[in-house]
Amino acid sequence: MIRSLLLLVLTIGLAHAAPAVRVVSQTVGTDELLLALAEPEQVAALSHIATSLEYSAVAREAAAYPRLQPGDSETILKYNPTLVLFADYSRAELVAQVRKLGVQVIVFDRYATMADVYANLRTLGRALGREARAEALIAACEARLAALAGKLKNVKPVRVVNASTYALLSGAGTTFQDLCDHAGAENLATTLGGLKGVAPEPSEKMLAWPIDAVVVGGESTAEAALAPLRAILPYKHIAAVRAGRAVVLPEALLGSVSHHRIDAYERLARGLHPEVFQ
Repeated sequence: MIRSLLLLVLTIGLAHAAPAVRVVSQTVGTDELLLALAEPEQVAALSHIATSLEYSAVAREAAAYPRLQPGDSETILKYNPTLVLFADYSRAELVAQVRKLGVQVIVFDRYATMADVYANLRTLGRALGREARAEALIAACEARLAALAGKLKNVKPVRVVNASTYALLSGAGTTFQDLCDHAGAENLATTLGGLKGVAPEPSEKMLAWPIDAVVVGGESTAEAALAPLRAILPYKHIAAVRAGRAVVLPEALLGSVSHHRIDAYERLARGLHPEVFQ
């Protein structure tokens, strides 16, 4: 009799249990958030570039999961998700299609600062039932930031720009500005150029900027990363480029919109202020 009652209670409990969460992540930034918080069985599929070392800070970990192919909502829905993660740069019509079919959607639209990252972790943590894991990760991030700030407390900011062959610079309100704010760097695109967001570089004006070093994305050595810049204006006339004063960061970290940007803070700080890390 008792055994029968226990089985009945268990059956009723399972019938009323919340459905299993199955999450599809459509962007590389949400891939990084998801893999930090979710249980493996909660991950239905990741973005099509999740395993690309150029774009993803979790490329190796992501190899264990299915990946989306670019396309319409059918490519997402075939994984039977209960939740789909988008960013505000995802195609609006794709977001609308998935939402119209009754699947829960989260569209992340804040990622310029670590405060934004913390907010995103908390939002996703609630959706996954992993609030404690989100708070633990945030606490770990805050501890690393405090330790880095302590090391950089008395340093003189190094004057930098994020150099590339695309004739663009990142100014105020960008992830690069946030990177400079935490790594003991002054972003001259903001302070002298007055640029906001990602904007065309003021090529002639840059020749007068007191650039101490350039920050370049890539996986190569500084010399290899600087080679294409030395062939184009304005960089071929900038002393820091000619002298090889550069810090190279992986593209996946340089443009990170997740908590992995702390790795970029630390790597840039080490490159610009090696004396405080000895």
